[in-house]
Amino acid sequence: MSASNYASAISYKDSGVDIDEGDRFVADLKKINPSIGGFGGYLSLPAGVKRPKLVLSTDGVGSKILVAQELKILDTIGIDLVAMVVNDIITSGARPMAFLDYYATNKLTRQESSEIIRGIVAGCKQANCQLVGGETAEMPGVYPRGGFDLAGFGVGIVEGSQVIDGRRIKPGDAIIGIASSGVHSNGFSLARKALLEGKKGAKGAKRKAVLEQLLKPTAIYVAPILKLIAKIRVKGIAHITGGGLGGNLVRVLPKSAQAILYPTRWEQQEIFQLIARNGPVSEKEMYNVFNMGIGMCVIVDRKDAKETIKFLRRSMTHAEEIGMIRKGKTGVTIDGVMHVSA
Repeated sequence: MSASNYASAISYKDSGVDIDEGDRFVADLKKINPSIGGFGGYLSLPAGVKRPKLVLSTDGVGSKILVAQELKILDTIGIDLVAMVVNDIITSGARPMAFLDYYATNKLTRQESSEIIRGIVAGCKQANCQLVGGETAEMPGVYPRGGFDLAGFGVGIVEGSQVIDGRRIKPGDAIIGIASSGVHSNGFSLARKALLEGKKGAKGAKRKAVLEQLLKPTAIYVAPILKLIAKIRVKGIAHITGGGLGGNLVRVLPKSAQAILYPTRWEQQEIFQLIARNGPVSEKEMYNVFNMGIGMCVIVDRKDAKETIKFLRRSMTHAEEIGMIRKGKTGVTIDGVMHVSA
C-alpha cells in the first residue's frame, strides 16, 4: 500500500471503538480491584472440603438498566448483577467464591463504566466473594447510542455431603419467607409498562419517586443464609426471581409435595400494589411475575421454624412463616389457587 493510501486509512476508533479509552478504563479498574488485569482469574479451593462440588450460575439485570439510565444512577445495578448470581448459588448451600462480569456497550466512557464496576465490587464485598476478572466490549454496531448490557458469572463451593437439594422436604415442613428489598431484578418490562408508559405513566416528581423505588438494589442473602445452614438443618432454599413464588418454589419440591402459601402472613411493599393498580395487572399475573415481597424462601422442619425466624431476624431483614408443605400434586398453591404445578 502506498503512503498516500495510508494517509487516508481508517482506524479502529473511526469505526466507533476507542482502544485508548479502553486501556484507561482498565487502569481505573486496577485501582478499584488490583486482582483484575490478567488473561484469567485464579481460584483456590478452601482447605477441609473433602468432596467439593462446584456450583455455577450466570444471570443479568435485564431492563432494570433502563431505569438506572433514566435516573443517571449507575452504581447500584452492579450490586443487582452480583445478587442475581450469588443468591442462586447459595440455594444449594454453596459459598460463593468468585465472580466475573461481562459489560458490553455502544461506547465506552470511563465515568459510566467505573460507576458500574464499583457496584459490582460492592456486591462482591457483600457476598464475600472475589471479583476475579471479566470482559468489556465496545460494540457500536450491536448496541444503540447510550445502550449497554451486563451479565455475570459466579462460582461457589459446597461439601458434597451437605448439598441442599430439596429431597428431604416432607409434608408438615414450614416455609419461611425472607423479605425482598423490592422488585429486585425481574419483571421490569411489565413494571415499566404499568408504571411509566401510556396515559397512566407517572410524570415529573412522581415519576422520579417511582423510578427510585424500582432501582432499589436486589438484596444479597449470602451472609445470613450461610450462617443459618451452619446452625439449622435447612431442607430447601428457593431464590424468588422470574416466575415468582410459584415458579421458583416448585423447583425445590420433591414428588408429591405441595407448597401452600398464605399471602396475609407477610407484608408486600407499596410498589407491588402500585403496579397492580396502574396496569391494571391481575393478582395471578403479579404472583407469576414478581417476588411480591419475598426474596428468598427456606424450608425447614416444623420444630425448627421459630428458631429459624428468630435467627434470620437477628441476622438481617424481616422473616415470617408464610406457608407449609403438604402431601399432594407437586406444585404451589397461593391463597387457595394453584399457581404452578410440576
